[in-house]
Amino acid sequence: MNTQFEGVKKILLVEDDPCDVEMTLAALAKHHLANKVVVVNDGAEALDYLNRRGKFETRPAGNPILVLLDNKMPKVSGLQVLQAIRANERLKTIPVVALTSSREPQDLSDFYKHGVNAYVVKPVEFSEFMKAVKELGVFWAAINEPPPHTGTEESPVQGAGAVSFGKETVNN
Repeated sequence: MNTQFEGVKKILLVEDDPCDVEMTLAALAKHHLANKVVVVNDGAEALDYLNRRGKFETRPAGNPILVLLDNKMPKVSGLQVLQAIRANERLKTIPVVALTSSREPQDLSDFYKHGVNAYVVKPVEFSEFMKAVKELGVFWAAINEPPPHTGTEESPVQGAGAVSFGKETVNN
């Protein structure tokens, strides 16, 4: 096993808009809120990543400390990803934050009904977007205490790591 990435805080960013990906990565990097951000471009890739199947079959074991999840995406919607996460015993304790542009009351209700940890509407203004992502990152990556590990995957990271910030982007 490659020990270079053991203990790395990973955030899974599920977003199909390249501009939103870059702004989110910039906000997280600026505030040193994750050592590694894995970017996937749709819900199907998110499920493949989380379940270590397809092109992610050989990825290192371990769940991300947080999933930032867009809603309106091709192939599999954010809501469908959330439902699959909450239905999977190995994944259901991963914090999931919907980071979406939808203000539709039905979307909000559906996400909370299916166990989302937070629902954040993406601010339109750049500085407000950066602030929102920073605050999300600070809470989920630095303040929140993850549940104790009980599955077969490696345990979540406790405390800050010393590995430099980086990203892994997966394209279709």
